[in-house]
Amino acid sequence: QVQLVESGGGLVQPGGSLRLSCAASGSIFRSSAMGWYRQAPGKQRELVARITRIGSTNYEDSVEGRFTISRDNSKNTVYLQMNSLKPEDTAVYYCNAPISRSYASGSYYYTPGDYWGQGTQVTVSS
Repeated sequence: QVQLVESGGGLVQPGGSLRLSCAASGSIFRSSAMGWYRQAPGKQRELVARITRIGSTNYEDSVEGRFTISRDNSKNTVYLQMNSLKPEDTAVYYCNAPISRSYASGSYYYTPGDYWGQGTQVTVSS
């Protein structure tokens, strides 16, 4: 049985930082690309960052250079370090696995896996 348990959300002022953690149980962690999605009120869920089992990373354009995804294989945990936070980063953040990638017509496409965490609220506000 696979479980993804998130922690680390909260309220932070613009320009501040937060670190999210996602602890995975089961065999999925070591064999899968994992990542973080977010969903803001009235918006579709979007992929924020993805990391493969060997550590290759991808980021949504708006967070590139501000967010860093990493994984600790010894702890079965993936992290999302979020710096220089903006009000538009406010959303519920979800850990997900396994995230697959396909390529067509010059672009990469990402598909979320079947396993989701419970979600953690990140609010950026003064």
